[in-house]
Amino acid sequence: MASSMEDRQSSSRRERKPKKPLTPDSLNWFALRYVERYATTREKLRRYLSDKLRERGWAGEGQAPIDAMVERFAELGYVDDRSFGESKARSLGRRGYGARRIDQTLTAAGIEPELREEIRGEVDDREAALAYARRKRIGPFAAEKPSPELRQKQFAAMVRAGHGFDQVKAILGAETEHELYDEFP
Repeated sequence: MASSMEDRQSSSRRERKPKKPLTPDSLNWFALRYVERYATTREKLRRYLSDKLRERGWAGEGQAPIDAMVERFAELGYVDDRSFGESKARSLGRRGYGARRIDQTLTAAGIEPELREEIRGEVDDREAALAYARRKRIGPFAAEKPSPELRQKQFAAMVRAGHGFDQVKAILGAETEHELYDEFP
């Protein structure tokens, strides 16, 4: 009985077989699988394929055609930085995140600065700030007036969510929801 237990343990400690190096066909297969499963940007696809190459190595001739493959996928419409960015920005805006936080997310996704600027302009900062305050029960959406310590935490949370100081002050200083709609920056 002891020997069969040792056999099982030693088999689980065995080294795994090294994975086969990528060929042009297998690299294309991984790229297709990635874009069919995830909405992505050119840069995110490029990073993914680079990671696969680092894990497995390259069996093809010359350098792996990552850039050419990414561009071909973009031309075919499998990867679209604009639609990815717009979708992500709308989603974050609905959840209450501000322009700074949206910009950070789009930067991390590898979206170019000019395109980020265009996309950010489409998000209504005022509505995003109100959505965040509503969701977190801050300002006039709170059940009761917060203590100074809680107010400070709420202020910091809204700033971390990407909202400007003036917006945060207006929300935290409002007694009623109507005040926000009348004099909100």
